[in-house]
Amino acid sequence: MAGAEELNGMRICSLLPSATEVIALLGLSDELVGISHECDYPPSVKNVPIMVEPVIPAHGLSSDDIDKQVHQLVVSGQRLYRLNDQLLRQAQPDLILSQDLCHVCAVTPDQLHGALSSMLQQPTVLTLNPSTVYDVIDDVVRIGDAAGRSAEGRRLATQLRDRLAAIQTRVQEYSHRPRVACIEWLSPLYVAGHWVPEMVQLAGGQDVLAQPGSSSRVVTWDEILNAAPEVLIVMPCGFSVERTHAELLGLMQQPGQWRLSTDLVQRTFLVDASSYFSRPGPRLLDGIELLAAILHPSDHHRIHESMACRLDRLPIHQDT
Repeated sequence: MAGAEELNGMRICSLLPSATEVIALLGLSDELVGISHECDYPPSVKNVPIMVEPVIPAHGLSSDDIDKQVHQLVVSGQRLYRLNDQLLRQAQPDLILSQDLCHVCAVTPDQLHGALSSMLQQPTVLTLNPSTVYDVIDDVVRIGDAAGRSAEGRRLATQLRDRLAAIQTRVQEYSHRPRVACIEWLSPLYVAGHWVPEMVQLAGGQDVLAQPGSSSRVVTWDEILNAAPEVLIVMPCGFSVERTHAELLGLMQQPGQWRLSTDLVQRTFLVDASSYFSRPGPRLLDGIELLAAILHPSDHHRIHESMACRLDRLPIHQDT
């Protein structure tokens, strides 16, 4: 016999976009009673009440401006996000999905704890903290279990593992594994860590500046060039291809910034980080497939410009 939660429906609040995507894939979009401001996919969640909003505007600021404002808030002990405690209490969720991976990316566990302390009926809180692609797939199972959809969660996880296996089978036929550098933030310069180096590895490349599971870190431009990447992937956290292009255009017009040889310009790609790299959810598999198409191009795997665009196709001044 099905449990009472499955029969009557579970009230779910997802405070991170990757978990919201999983909930939707499990067929539970209608059970969502709250999401974060970043939960914009799939379209079925667009009318769910937003419980979290950023203190810093999401648009209209450069990478450097965002970094400075984040630093000021952190130093002064202020929150980076506003959690609507009243709306959360009114929603009366049975399950809240949160994270403890990046306090710059979402509501912190202690902030959530403060809101829950005043609730009469305490919901189940599932805190996610993945650092690798396989952690992300394991979290699909954990979310399925917590949401009363264990079978569906395991089935989705199996599908994701099968896709990974298919990618690995395809890239094994390539003897050359290109040297890759992945840039996660433009100013200051960060190289991507966590699951991104593993994504590069699974796509048939080698990340020359980070190891799988390592933290993202600040680097200098000289450090990037000295690593001699054959392919440069520009993936500012949460940015689309268009937003990355607009900011990179300004940076490359500044003297001494982004000194790229003509050869490396032809092997530099701007990717949709928000959809395929920044969020530890099922679409990381799309990101791995995208990387495989970039690193090992073929007529069978075309790259749509909304997903990635080569830098030499953009009107940017280049140093030789």
